Amino acid sequence: QFSKGANAFFLFITILQQIPDVSPTGKYTTLLPLMIILTISGLKEIVEDYVSVGDIVKASNGQFLPADMVLISSSEPEATCYIATSNLDGETNLKIRQALLETAEMQTEKHLSSLSGKIECEGPNRHFDTFTGTLYLNGKSPVAVGPGQVLLRGTQLKNTQWVLGIVIYTGSETKLLQNSIKSPLKRSTVEKVTNGQVLRLFLLLLAMSLVSYVGAILWKEGHGGNIWYMGMKGNSHGLGFDILVFIILYHNFIPISLLVTLEIVKYVQALFINWDEEMHYEGNDVYAMARTSNLNEELGQVKYLFSDKTGTLTCNIMTLKKCTIAGIMYGVSSSVITESGGLSDPTLLQNFESDHPTKDYIKEFLTLLCVCHTVVPERDGNKITYQASSPDEAALVKGVKTLGFVFTTRTPSSVTIDVMGQNFTFEILNILEFSSNRRRMSVIVRTPTGKLRLYCKGADTVIYKRLSDDSLFVNETLTHLECFAKEGLRTLCIAYTDLTEKEYQQWLIEYKKASTVIQDRMQNLEECYDNIEKKFLLLGATAIEDHLQARVPETITTLLEANIKIWVLTGDKQETAINIAYSCKLLSTQMPCIQLNSKSLEATQQAINQNCQDLGILLGKENDLALIIDGETLKYAFHPEIKRSFLNLALSCRAVLCCRLSPLQKAEIVDLVKRHVRAITLAIGDGANDVGMIQTAHVGVGISGTEGMQATNSSDYAIAQFSFLLQMLLVVGLWFAFVNGFSGQIIFERWCIGLYNVIFTSLPPLTLGIFEQCCSQKSLLRYPQLYRISQAGEIFNTKVFWLQCINALAHSFILFWLPMKMLENGNGFIYVVVTVCLKAGLETLSWNKFNHLAIWGSIIIWLVFFAVYCFLWPTIPIAPEMTGQVKTESRSLVNWRQRWLLENGREGQEGVVTVQDKETPGGTRYILDCVKELMDIMYVKYIKLFTLNIYVQFILSQLCLDKAVNKIFM
Repeated sequence: QFSKGANAFFLFITILQQIPDVSPTGKYTTLLPLMIILTISGLKEIVEDYVSVGDIVKASNGQFLPADMVLISSSEPEATCYIATSNLDGETNLKIRQALLETAEMQTEKHLSSLSGKIECEGPNRHFDTFTGTLYLNGKSPVAVGPGQVLLRGTQLKNTQWVLGIVIYTGSETKLLQNSIKSPLKRSTVEKVTNGQVLRLFLLLLAMSLVSYVGAILWKEGHGGNIWYMGMKGNSHGLGFDILVFIILYHNFIPISLLVTLEIVKYVQALFINWDEEMHYEGNDVYAMARTSNLNEELGQVKYLFSDKTGTLTCNIMTLKKCTIAGIMYGVSSSVITESGGLSDPTLLQNFESDHPTKDYIKEFLTLLCVCHTVVPERDGNKITYQASSPDEAALVKGVKTLGFVFTTRTPSSVTIDVMGQNFTFEILNILEFSSNRRRMSVIVRTPTGKLRLYCKGADTVIYKRLSDDSLFVNETLTHLECFAKEGLRTLCIAYTDLTEKEYQQWLIEYKKASTVIQDRMQNLEECYDNIEKKFLLLGATAIEDHLQARVPETITTLLEANIKIWVLTGDKQETAINIAYSCKLLSTQMPCIQLNSKSLEATQQAINQNCQDLGILLGKENDLALIIDGETLKYAFHPEIKRSFLNLALSCRAVLCCRLSPLQKAEIVDLVKRHVRAITLAIGDGANDVGMIQTAHVGVGISGTEGMQATNSSDYAIAQFSFLLQMLLVVGLWFAFVNGFSGQIIFERWCIGLYNVIFTSLPPLTLGIFEQCCSQKSLLRYPQLYRISQAGEIFNTKVFWLQCINALAHSFILFWLPMKMLENGNGFIYVVVTVCLKAGLETLSWNKFNHLAIWGSIIIWLVFFAVYCFLWPTIPIAPEMTGQVKTESRSLVNWRQRWLLENGREGQEGVVTVQDKETPGGTRYILDCVKELMDIMYVKYIKLFTLNIYVQFILSQLCLDKAVNKIFM
């Protein structure tokens, strides 16, 4: 908490107040509010975990696991179990886990009591899908432990009677809580400006204290050294000591409630985001979620929006639409998309059932799609549903099901498929897992005929690099891939290779060695996979359709009208990305496109420089152009010699489309713009490959989609649909020293001063911050150009801050000097509270019940406090100087009338009586007359000038607002 400048400052003041004879405001007037603020800001929920590392835990069906543990055994055959991980990654499919053979038989208490050994594993981390460990059982060889044997805290046991596990991580070290850690600390522009200005105010406070100290010296010299009634006998305590008195006296110059007010405002704003029905997706009953409230104001200043494509602009609900097998394309015109989401093409089935030359290729192609995946089938009678971690895999398995190739059963060591009524079982020897870096997945199987075969599916770029010279249909398949991409379809290449026993056994030794390494295990495994994934024979490719999300084109059009630049960053093929960009209205047929597809540094530099020269004076300005670049070219574009030129070219375009990007490249692009352009960036995505850019941008938004919760867990805000971005972005005392001899005396009672910021004037800025709107929601959505007002950062910046400070200085002058004589007769603190509250009302553009409650309620709170506070002493030994102030205030009304009559030469007129006569008959009417005349005086001497000041301020602010609006729409 004390990393915040304001809190550290008030701690400093609190310490100074404890020094005897220094503080004119007592010892506790700053300490108490500071403790309140620290308590509000520092409350945290404590979670205790009673499970210890090394314990053996038994969990039953339906229970949530209390810790991360290695599966020892289970009630199911082959020591398997099923778990639901929706609490971790949002995936609704069941996942299968299997215990090691070395522990699978340990199911009784007797067996468990003999279990002895150790587990070496990696340190705690947040990666759900990875785990590297080695089990050392006494008297046995080391065994590799991977994610397939780990049950994580927060997962639910399903369709399994019981499991036993050894606890490896507990409490904050579990992967669930590791992922609860917030994204890297992001500070909003308002917070940065506020912290800077607090420092400047502190320097100004020191200057004021120094001026007051000099004033004290001059005043003493002018009135003699021995001033007995001020306690100034002889020399003062010294420069440092006397300046401390004024620092304590003026410390309210820095509002103690400033940061906590901002925090409360942001927190309530975050609640409004969470409750907003306009961002409620009824499809899966998901509301928007503000994972942090620190960046709310940044939502109104976004200039660059970086978006993923798949699952963000599209639905990420896949359907197998077309395919190419042995150089023949299927699903062109005669295809029918069935209700189950599969592809049914009569030509494909005819070729398979007849003696067509490609019959064997078709069989192998469809068999591969049935076997090469990690899908888990779930039976409900005769009905089979598929639980898949990837929507692509589910689409492929469902697609070939309609063609008569049905995936029916999975065990940890086998897969069974039904081909036209015949069952075939494939022994699963190894699964070479998919990763965003590998962009492919493979399985090594023993076929029903006893052959060793490696099946692989992946991106065309990685598959084509590994094709054998004997592979057929290479050019035909490549042509079909281009056709699929132009239609906006997602493509995967399908290939296989046969292995010899000797070749496999040699590789298996290498694989076991790599899988037991603790350090860099994943890297070692990927290198091992590369050694066997080679000499592929191409079978064909699949084409999957992913539809746009609802209202995406309209959303992008509106965002562009709001002057928000949109960059789409995707790992898909260039042709697919371009097609989707046209569909979602990011690109138009009238918009010229600059395409950068270079294979070397020199070519990339030449292309970028040429395009920059062609733009001429338009370089650096927004033009109706689109820039399209692929990942390989981008690698060269980020070279230090041409990085700046590339950025200038990209910033000159209205839309930017980057294809074939790795997750790291996505983050690098966001970082490039963030570092070199003075603008707020926002990144939005739904998958694990988007985490880097989400965390790099000023504001990160995660889509709660079908690719899990990695993006959401790493984001600042989470929404269910891209179109919800529209709703989220567009809608969502110095003067007294001159008359007290610079003695450090206070003009108001100490606790009134101490509670001024915390209680009496805290509600108006809260409601102003939470409920203020410059326009209605309807107008903001209808005229997205209004977003440019906040986008430019003109509503709050250093200039605005200091103009408000100067304005406050003028008001303090008015409040002190003009009604000065009021203070001689009563407690003038009421004028301060009333003025500040009314000024907040004048700043309000959209009045509502909360504004009324805060402004008038704050005044009432002060009056009630004042009325009670004046009667506490001596029952409670505080504030003796406030005793009788209520009575004094009532008398001051009469005294004011007497003074006014005397000053205006009416002292001899009938009806003038002394204060003591106010209880005579007719006194009530007399007091009412006094009140009326007092209001006349205040109007002449105070309210007129103050109202004129506020009126001028209001006119100026309206002129500025009108000027800004006219500038946008002209």
